[in-house]
Amino acid sequence: MSELFTWINIRFLLQGLLTTIIISMIAIALSIVLGMVIAIGRNSRNKIVPKIAGVYIEIFKNTPLLLWIMLIFFVARIPPMGSAIMAFTLFTSAGIAEILRGGISAIPQGQWEAAQSQGFSRGMTYFYIVIPQAVRNMIPALLSQMVTTIKDTSYLWGAMAIQELMGKGMILMNLYNSTTQIFAIFGMMALLYFIVCFTLSQFVRRYQKKFRTASILYD
Repeated sequence: MSELFTWINIRFLLQGLLTTIIISMIAIALSIVLGMVIAIGRNSRNKIVPKIAGVYIEIFKNTPLLLWIMLIFFVARIPPMGSAIMAFTLFTSAGIAEILRGGISAIPQGQWEAAQSQGFSRGMTYFYIVIPQAVRNMIPALLSQMVTTIKDTSYLWGAMAIQELMGKGMILMNLYNSTTQIFAIFGMMALLYFIVCFTLSQFVRRYQKKFRTASILYD
């Protein structure tokens, strides 16, 4: 085992973890932007826009992520990293749109009326009043979505051979033929996934506890 647990191998896996985190963070950031547009579209007064947004959400909610990863990579011919980020963004934005739509719907009607009385347009009300409150309230759900995205990046090695954490681990496994060593590599990957996801989960729990306490004091 001493030849397995070397700094070179550990650094190799950490490089894969960094790739995993980079893909996840970029995809989540873009998904929040796209999801916000879709969520606003769902609440639009226009007769057509809500239907288009609804169709988008239903398509991505009822199809597997792996399908979109492979479709974008093999059909659109986009480079692996670009394909991964695009697939995760398109897929995740559907879920985030529903999260944000719920947050927007939870904003009291009085906020809209107060903004209107101050001469705010509907767009200004969204940008300055509604969306900041909705995002703040939805932070736990958004962080939970990031945990899911981090775990789902494990699809990328099998679909397009991106060397994220799972990919790096699979490369290491090909260098060792001992069953014990292979299980040890699996254990190292699981530990790294656990550390990142557990840390985010703990942050979500603390934020929720702090938010509930603040709400009780405010009430």
